[in-house]
Amino acid sequence: MMKNRASSSGGSGNGNNRGESEVFEVGRRRSSCGYCKSSVRTSITYGLWANSLTVDDYQDLLDRGWRRSGCYLYRPEMDKTCCPQYTIRLKASDFVPSKEQQRVSKQMQRFLDGNFEVKESQKSLDNPYTSNNLSSLVQSSTIASAGQESLKPNTEEKNQDVELLSFLSDQINCAARACIERGEFPLDILLPKPSVKKVSQGKKKLLAEGSEDLLYSSNISFLIKAALVRRDRRHDMKGSGGSKQENEELINTELTSQAIAEKLVTYLNNLADTSGLSARACNGHINFYATTKQARSDEVVDVAMVRKESRGESVDEGSSMKKVSGGTLGKRKRLEIILKRSCFDPKEYELYRKYQINVHNDAPDHVSESSYMKFLVDSPLVYVPSNGDDTVPQCGFGSFHQQYVIDGRLVAVGVIDILPKCLSSKYLFWDPEYASLSLGKYSALQEISCVRENQAHCRSLQYYYMGYYIHSCNKMRYKAAYRPSELLCPLRYLWFPFEIAKPWLDKKRYVILSDLHNLQAVESSTPKLSSSQLEPPHDNSFQEENNDVPFDEDEEMSEVDSEDSEDESDPETNDLALPEFEDPNVGDVLIGLKGSRLRYQDIHHALAPNQRSHLVTKLRMYKEAVGEKLSKQMVLSLG
Repeated sequence: MMKNRASSSGGSGNGNNRGESEVFEVGRRRSSCGYCKSSVRTSITYGLWANSLTVDDYQDLLDRGWRRSGCYLYRPEMDKTCCPQYTIRLKASDFVPSKEQQRVSKQMQRFLDGNFEVKESQKSLDNPYTSNNLSSLVQSSTIASAGQESLKPNTEEKNQDVELLSFLSDQINCAARACIERGEFPLDILLPKPSVKKVSQGKKKLLAEGSEDLLYSSNISFLIKAALVRRDRRHDMKGSGGSKQENEELINTELTSQAIAEKLVTYLNNLADTSGLSARACNGHINFYATTKQARSDEVVDVAMVRKESRGESVDEGSSMKKVSGGTLGKRKRLEIILKRSCFDPKEYELYRKYQINVHNDAPDHVSESSYMKFLVDSPLVYVPSNGDDTVPQCGFGSFHQQYVIDGRLVAVGVIDILPKCLSSKYLFWDPEYASLSLGKYSALQEISCVRENQAHCRSLQYYYMGYYIHSCNKMRYKAAYRPSELLCPLRYLWFPFEIAKPWLDKKRYVILSDLHNLQAVESSTPKLSSSQLEPPHDNSFQEENNDVPFDEDEEMSEVDSEDSEDESDPETNDLALPEFEDPNVGDVLIGLKGSRLRYQDIHHALAPNQRSHLVTKLRMYKEAVGEKLSKQMVLSLG
């Protein structure tokens, strides 16, 4: 079932006034290649930082080889980077699925019909955060707590405890952030790091009867209470006329540690389904107990999958699901595809964290909320709601997250931009436990279907943009399997069928596609082509090599996050000698200066010669990168 939450959200912009694009120049960045993973070979990009960006301007940028990572816009310098990245797109109405793509769809349908069982990948089996392994860890802890002899070495038991305590700490942290999102805690509170400890046998004996199932406890509620007191003291002592003692008494009566614990526990009620633990608030502590009844992993919903689009009404996820307890293989499952405006969602972040750690082997402390927000949530695109005609789809234009929910469980999230001409796929992350469903390939098919469906409401929306295609990277070649696709010429920004470009890309790492007509004419009259005939009109001394990026084959739509690359200015730009007189080529560039919008030709006379020379160099590079049209309508902010 397809549910649309986007059109019910507010937003700025409308069909006639879609806002303004304002960007800052970041300049050239040089980094080690993220595709061939070579420390010697480099990738060079030109970048902008966008405060705001209209969907029309971003569409034009895509058609000049640009992409975005959060609010950072970047374009590879194709003739200088080791792995040239061609923008690839597909006209959705012309798409013909291959046998392999049809197999993926049929496999998903079999799974939903109950005729196919998901097999966990080895990585997911090795992951201590999967439901089965969490239950095993809890069971091991229960045995150890009861004083029974363990067959495992002490070091392994300690490692299991560390893994489980880390998981519980992460769950508490997500619960606290959910309280902030719901307004139960103030936005400016400095959340302390949750600490969870194992309860010893000695402490259990001091507690009331029935505590034998108590395994872990956390005092996070007391720490949050202290943080609230410190926060409120700063605010209240500034504007209150009462004494310090009166203010502190008022603060302490607002929210008790027990009340905080109870709020957090409400967001931890799904632990029994994933780990075999239940959480309870007790005298301000959050205690974790081993449950006597394990959640059944084979619960299914006896509802056939239906894909439809709602018309903007609010959606209650629980209201449309019918649970059948004790289900077995053969029962049908329910798939919901929910489109929502890009925003932070704790469940999505936890899935992203699980995906990065298990699929990409990222260190847990490197997968932070801030990096996730910066990469996949933040967006400069100005949202354009539907205006009731056939120029804007019902969901509107802007940045979205498409959730794939099976039986109420979030299993994948596709990060996409919906623009006037296309659906641009940015990233997909999925649950490693569902790897055998090929969710990456399946989501691509659903996004193509989304384009087709929305064409009825927006005639200009025709294409599916899959990001960058890298012919020298075997793991990125899957994008060309969605036929018939086209590649963008990196020099003249014209589109060429992939089937025409492929033979030339097999021979050369970098080819200017718009020269293919001339090359084909030469080939038809000459039996063999010399290497010089294939050489592009740029310096390209890279040798052919079989590169391979260690991405999972189902990891669709991945982009290199250029924001993490080392900032290094290109020495070539520092050698340009410019005359002191006005350069007419950049006179029409729109500049933002102290809140004003001016053309360069209107301010050049007020600049000193050295300032003018430096600015003209920057404007030339900017105009060449974004094109003449966008340089006149996007605001290049200078401060």
